[in-house]
Amino acid sequence: MKIALIGFGKMGKEVESLAISKTHEIVAKCHTSALPTQELFKDCDVVIDFSTPHSVVDHIRMVMSAKKPMVVGTTGWYDQLPQVRDFVDNQDGALIYASNFSVGVQMFYALTAAASKLADKFPDYDAFIQEIHHVQKKDSPSGTALTLGNIVLKHMKRKKKIMTDSILGTIESDSLHIASTRSGSVPGTHIVGFDSAADTIELKHTARNRAGFAAGALHAAEWIVKHKGVHDFSELFPAP
Repeated sequence: MKIALIGFGKMGKEVESLAISKTHEIVAKCHTSALPTQELFKDCDVVIDFSTPHSVVDHIRMVMSAKKPMVVGTTGWYDQLPQVRDFVDNQDGALIYASNFSVGVQMFYALTAAASKLADKFPDYDAFIQEIHHVQKKDSPSGTALTLGNIVLKHMKRKKKIMTDSILGTIESDSLHIASTRSGSVPGTHIVGFDSAADTIELKHTARNRAGFAAGALHAAEWIVKHKGVHDFSELFPAP
């Protein structure tokens, strides 16, 4: 495949390195601070975006207008997903997005769903989520943590809302708290816990590096060039 990259930070460089090793070709790349133009996409088969939340929707509109399929690894824009979906469909475009392109994280989502269903049967168990990332991460909580939170809410019926702010007092029993920590160079750690007076159960995913994210993004790119419409990466990992 011929790939254009928008956003050439840590993830963009990781995608480039892995793509070249898999005999793909990087035909264009645009740094996060630069403004891409349609000229950037003219020779590519697919565009991969790891840029910033405030710019990614504009990038999507530009890429769809250029009639190129797109992989979006940027998070923090999902409140605009309905408008993006309409625009992509109107352009007869193709876009795949994810809060996390790691295959291991997709497995982690499935485990969280199963555990949440079980915990819902036992009122003594309360749920919590913690995520840890490097100090340069721009969004908080992470998109992955929010996805995990929504999975818990879907399967634990007594949980109705997500809290992401610092807590100064007690929280309501129908709230699910997501705690965020920023430190050093941590690629990404997510913990989903279920706590009772008797014990604590924790599911934990720890990313050792960014290679898993890059591999998933390339897998998504290979898939989206053959499809139309807007898709979540999780669609490629149907529940058993």
